[in-house]
Amino acid sequence: MPADGKVKAQKQVTIYTDGSSHGNPGPGGYGVVMMHGPHRKEMNGGFRMTTNNRMEILAAIVALRALKPTHRCLVSIHTDSRLLVDAIGKNWLKKWQATGWRKSDKKPVLNKDLWLQLIQELRNHDVSFVWVRGHVGVQENERCDELANEAAYGPDLPADTEYELVVKNAEQ
Repeated sequence: MPADGKVKAQKQVTIYTDGSSHGNPGPGGYGVVMMHGPHRKEMNGGFRMTTNNRMEILAAIVALRALKPTHRCLVSIHTDSRLLVDAIGKNWLKKWQATGWRKSDKKPVLNKDLWLQLIQELRNHDVSFVWVRGHVGVQENERCDELANEAAYGPDLPADTEYELVVKNAEQ
């Protein structure tokens, strides 16, 4: 409790995220719209070779990293990724960790590197995930889609090094 004895209310932040990949795998991008009161921030980024699921997860990571970890926030992340919503809401992440990052079919969980980063970011805030149907006119979701596609088609995209390493090892 602060020295003045008053409890400070958590800042409420609404976030929309989206990911895209053209070719899946192919050039991909993510888009983020963050809102708090009158404040709004948009972010995006892309990679030359990646997948849609990687970009969906990365969008949430980027958004959470943009918040100050020293000021715990009440965060609502709206996404059209069922994978992301279900991994949290249905406790898949905890199950995957408990089973050595294996799914129920005993196959390895894809994108472990990003799931580990997301777990770390979730520790800093009180986060809920809300599924929204994509491409049905939800304004902020549509804006995230635009940002993700803009990034995916950007010039001189960097490598998604973790993904490209996995692909290279799988080909050997």
